[in-house]
Amino acid sequence: MQMYMRFPEWRKKALTLSYDDNGEQNEKLVEILNRYGIKCTFNLNSGLFAQEGVAYEKNTLFRPMTAARWAKLLKGTPHEVAVHGLTHPHLEEMSPSSALYEILADRANLEGIFGRLVRGMAYPYGTYNDETVSAAKAAGIVYSRTVEYTEKFDVPADWLRLKATCWHTHPELLDLADRFKNKPVWDNAQLFYLWGHAYEFERDGNWNVLEDFCKLLSGSEEIWYATNIEVYDCVETYRRLQFSADSRTVYNPSALPAWLEIDGRRYKIEGGETKRLERG
Repeated sequence: MQMYMRFPEWRKKALTLSYDDNGEQNEKLVEILNRYGIKCTFNLNSGLFAQEGVAYEKNTLFRPMTAARWAKLLKGTPHEVAVHGLTHPHLEEMSPSSALYEILADRANLEGIFGRLVRGMAYPYGTYNDETVSAAKAAGIVYSRTVEYTEKFDVPADWLRLKATCWHTHPELLDLADRFKNKPVWDNAQLFYLWGHAYEFERDGNWNVLEDFCKLLSGSEEIWYATNIEVYDCVETYRRLQFSADSRTVYNPSALPAWLEIDGRRYKIEGGETKRLERG
């Protein structure tokens, strides 16, 4: 038996983005992503939002936005908000209780500002240790991104030590994207996970990198465009499926539907559904 997870509508590929910090360059990032129909997860430091009325010099690279400006920017969009530490500290250098506070306070603040459940995270500076991972888990975080990358398209196995495909500064970014888009998938579903900071495009004068990436990967019926938490929920829904001893009956204990392919036959198992699999 050959069984594989699939993304919604049995897509074999998914694209997700993850961008860090509070800078106003994210407004341009959101505009570009919305134009191309690509979703992103924004990892924010609620303790570092700008105060109302604060103005920055035009040549200042780090220009955080206010909480209200962020709420307005993301209102009505499909993008996700995630934790990045209350004050962007090196969490692994803190006591476990202090690290827990940085994560939990940021989560609580973001939920209050945006009026939505926050379950994801990116480690500030990308640094962490086992105690940091434990603190994230204790704070109700289900995934947390590092700055490590694989140059591959594997679906994550360790969500609290999450590795991306690459940073947008990767010299072979478009080659990787082209390979992801055009290489046929016969077995395991594939995920392209891109991360970065919006201010880097301004610093490096290369917003065209994002434009070119979006042009290449947008508008494909074969790709599912998702936030980090949507990818997590889809994958974990599949992994929680329960099968009978002969693998011919499956039960989905989750609320979301599961999408899978068995010996070339497609199945959608609704949340709470028990289904007999019609296999040859």
